[in-house]
Amino acid sequence: MFKSLFTPLTRLSTRDYMILIALQLILVLGIWEWRGNGLIPAPSKVTGSLFALFQSGEFYENLISSLWLTFKGMGISIILALLVSYMAFIPFFRPFAQFVVRCRYLTLTGLIFLFTLLTQNGSQLKLSLLIFGIVPFFVTSLLSILESINKEEFELCQTLGMSRWRSWWETIVMGRLDQVLEVMRQNFAVAWLMITTVEGLSMSEGGLGTMLIKSNKYLDLGTVFALLVVIFLFGIAFDFLLSVIRRWLFPYTRFQILNK
Repeated sequence: MFKSLFTPLTRLSTRDYMILIALQLILVLGIWEWRGNGLIPAPSKVTGSLFALFQSGEFYENLISSLWLTFKGMGISIILALLVSYMAFIPFFRPFAQFVVRCRYLTLTGLIFLFTLLTQNGSQLKLSLLIFGIVPFFVTSLLSILESINKEEFELCQTLGMSRWRSWWETIVMGRLDQVLEVMRQNFAVAWLMITTVEGLSMSEGGLGTMLIKSNKYLDLGTVFALLVVIFLFGIAFDFLLSVIRRWLFPYTRFQILNK
């Protein structure tokens, strides 16, 4: 088994893989506990800060605020990205879709002032920035999938006597729903990663980003690391949940995963 750990293209059993993860985790935490001192809190101190967070009502209020903003922004972003991606196969809308894809190179820092002028309050500002940060990446991923559809699928639809609109519906919209959900799962990480950044722009409504900024300001690094652990674990949980939903809605994807 030891030799197989360092052999390329070797597939470990689930049991061996879980043992490997556990050993590496113990090793990392051990080194961190041994070297953690001064400004960098050791795992034991982070654990203490975690328990303190879980006993605080303020933490749950901020967590709910962050989750609500994330789900709201993600829901609107999904609708907008799907519309842009699907309409990209209509020539009139193609340039606009390509422009949206290029917008992923724009930095939010330079656009904060513009969005501040276009929105009415801090809540709208955070939501608009979150959507702007998600949609270009979502559209990029969706178009890469939709544009890779084999030409034979469109020809088959024409052979069956379908119109161009019906072919568009069957191959692009309905035919790739499982992959759309996979793109959603991947891009949820982008939304969850950005949430603390946009929350720092308007701290009146709270959120995990607000707690992070305040803890950083007062050098309460134990709480900072504890919040990072919470954000990390919630991200993993959401990723797993979306993966389960995808396998439930589209059972055939289980065979695709097994064959990889």
